[in-house]
Amino acid sequence: MVKLNKIYTRTGDNGTTGLVVGPRRKKHDLRVESYGEVDEANSVIGLARQHLADFPALDRMLMRVQNDLFDLGADLATPETGRKLDYEPLRIAQAQVDRLEKEIDALNADLEPLRSFVLPGGTPAAAALHLARTVARRAERRIVALQDSEGETVSAAAVAYINRLSDFLFVAARWVNDKGRADILWVPGQNR
Repeated sequence: MVKLNKIYTRTGDNGTTGLVVGPRRKKHDLRVESYGEVDEANSVIGLARQHLADFPALDRMLMRVQNDLFDLGADLATPETGRKLDYEPLRIAQAQVDRLEKEIDALNADLEPLRSFVLPGGTPAAAALHLARTVARRAERRIVALQDSEGETVSAAAVAYINRLSDFLFVAARWVNDKGRADILWVPGQNR
């Protein structure tokens, strides 16, 4: 369990931060930015949940997602070092990806097929979920950049989870938009 007695330590005043294992890294290090982007996505989801009083089942799904995002942050903050640890590091599991896929399928079953791209908006809940989706996509881009960096590893399940999350948030945004009926569709060239 995590135990935080003191919030500030002053150890980061030199522009570095400590990971779970390994040497300190600069705060602009790609790994640190990756779990920072995940934290931002988690915060935006927290804001989106403030609009879900009428959608308790979706709110429960998003609460599980927020917990998963802390798991993902812990996964990213514990790089593979090749040495044996005294504990099993927390990693995203395929079961978490599978659960997201099942929830996407369940929400999507209520939606009509799309006829065009969806403009972010509609209800306040949908707009907030679209914002969360774009932040999750940014986190995904950062995580993939980390995965592609020499000497860095990111598990396939971690990449799949963040990819699936943005899909989930897109479908959830449509679902709270009166099951897609309140979606605002893109009209190509409408304002020429």
